[in-house]
Amino acid sequence: MMTWTILMTVLLGAVLHASWNVLVKSSVDKILDTALIHLCCSLIAIPFVLIFGLPAAESWPYLAASVMVHVAYYSALARAYQHGELVLTYPLMRGVAPLIVAIGSLLFIDEPPMSIYGWLGVGLICLGVFALGLSSGLLLHRHAIVAALANSAIIAIYTLIDAQGVRVSQNAAQYIAALFAFDGWIFALWVLYLRKREAVVYAKNRWGIALGGATASVSSYAIALWAMTVAPVAAIAALRETSVLFAVLFGSWFLKETITLQRLISIVLIVIGAASVRLA
Repeated sequence: MMTWTILMTVLLGAVLHASWNVLVKSSVDKILDTALIHLCCSLIAIPFVLIFGLPAAESWPYLAASVMVHVAYYSALARAYQHGELVLTYPLMRGVAPLIVAIGSLLFIDEPPMSIYGWLGVGLICLGVFALGLSSGLLLHRHAIVAALANSAIIAIYTLIDAQGVRVSQNAAQYIAALFAFDGWIFALWVLYLRKREAVVYAKNRWGIALGGATASVSSYAIALWAMTVAPVAAIAALRETSVLFAVLFGSWFLKETITLQRLISIVLIVIGAASVRLA
């Protein structure tokens, strides 16, 4: 059963995850911001690799696979935010992933099934985030929707990879530090190759904000991976998607996006779902 400490810590991670996504959405260049934030993540993680050391060799294939999948994630993330509002794209990206993770955790990592409360919570959270996405008008934002739904599958894939990798490593701190130390370089170097001097100038002007976003990103995913070592993967993946609530609120406060009645109902569904996951 999930403890209150785990629940509240994962919710904190959800707030942090929403916050760095708001930074990317609010930026003038989503691709450059995404690359810069995650390059900063890698720089932040390097000292922790030196402190904690590398994880067990058995986890290295998972690390390599996760790094490659994250390249696709960053690309789809930037594309989704280029074409759609935060209150549309973020719920769709995060909404499908918990259901895929719940099924995948049974099929691929041999995890015991959750209780009926856990599955109810996963279902309600997915329903709530989908309702948030639908409230923005799907037919008007085809490109954003395609990128967001593609990214939801990518999110589920790297979540399952890292859930197994962190368990095989037998040391969450080592795996998390190594993952972030390697994770940001490939995408950042690719963007630098494409944008060259423009990317360098942008980084000089934006590095302080990017460093804040990177700190939130590292902390958020570190919390999630740690939680997956002490609680069911499907439950943590679903609970983490309550970040949608905070993204909607942040979108209203900072990006002046509208919260409608349908979005309020969606928020209630997600809160109920989170409470059900707590009973899993």
